[in-house]
Amino acid sequence: MLPFERLQNLNTKENLWIYILSLLKKGPVYAWEIQSMIEKKFGFKPGRITPYRALYRLEEDGFVKSLMEERRRMYKITSKGEEEIKKAKNFYRTMMDQLND
Repeated sequence: MLPFERLQNLNTKENLWIYILSLLKKGPVYAWEIQSMIEKKFGFKPGRITPYRALYRLEEDGFVKSLMEERRRMYKITSKGEEEIKKAKNFYRTMMDQLND
């Protein structure tokens, strides 16, 4: 795998939580919508099961909260999740500033 391909994978599919939390900041979302929303907004397609696994882990760690709505589970970001996405954005800003020096 080429260096850029590895970088791209590490910053997309392998860190799906960033994209999920970013989408949830705009409002609650059903789990089955996540994959197509990521593909549409961010330009890559995660695996079919991967978003579910990421959501379960995010919920387990307190970054998202789920609720049942008409027999379907809907997810929303928590204040802890909002703080985590802020940290990620600051990390990327700092990295970009350092790369531009």
